[in-house]
Amino acid sequence: MADEPHTRIGTPTSDTQRFRMRGKDVLNEIVGEKSFSETFYFIVTGRELAPEKVRVFDACMVILMDHGLTPTALVARMVHDSLPDDVQLPMIAGAMMVGNKFAGTMAGAGALYREGAAAEGDAREWAAGVVRRFREQKRFIPGYGHPYYFPTDPRADRMFKIAAEAGCEGRYIELARILGEEIESARGKPLTLNVTGALGAVLNEIDFPVAVMRSVAAVGRAAGLIAHVHEEMDNPIVPAVVDFINGIEYRDPE
Repeated sequence: MADEPHTRIGTPTSDTQRFRMRGKDVLNEIVGEKSFSETFYFIVTGRELAPEKVRVFDACMVILMDHGLTPTALVARMVHDSLPDDVQLPMIAGAMMVGNKFAGTMAGAGALYREGAAAEGDAREWAAGVVRRFREQKRFIPGYGHPYYFPTDPRADRMFKIAAEAGCEGRYIELARILGEEIESARGKPLTLNVTGALGAVLNEIDFPVAVMRSVAAVGRAAGLIAHVHEEMDNPIVPAVVDFINGIEYRDPE
């Protein structure tokens, strides 16, 4: 019955006669046949990723895997210091920081580009309207600006190059660039289209749902966090962080 509780994702472990994922035989059509990226896309969307787009989605999964001792990596290392026997817990703690500020802003950017694609009229008028709206609300436009990369983010450039080589450089990437140009026009100087802004466009080009775009950053970053936890086991930096914290001066309220 259609109104009964059900899932179309996979069969339960109690069903020993079948091992299915989205209608496919897991052992014979998934395992050893599809890459992790292909399977991730398939299980989330229920659609096959076209062969020429696999490299694009794989790049999306890899580009945010690591960027040094970021806050997410430091959190993972600090949690590992307290919970050294459970490698998954520091990974989860670090991944929980993938959000509106760190690593996860492709969801906000992706939603904006979807809005632009659905808007009627000239794309530049839409982009100028977005700039005005965010200025009035005193909000940052997701996907634009970076504390170190200027005037361009080489990671964004690389993602767009890979998308172009795969033949999926289209409407959303164009909107990302137009919005960047309108931001520059309004402020009188460039504002970097960062890698998360680029990801919001590229993931739209391959029709990955906006609602779960942030998962691409979280899943990719999880692998990088495991690397940090593993390094912390043999080459810890948490003691140096704690020494720094203990050197911060306490002052009574004035």
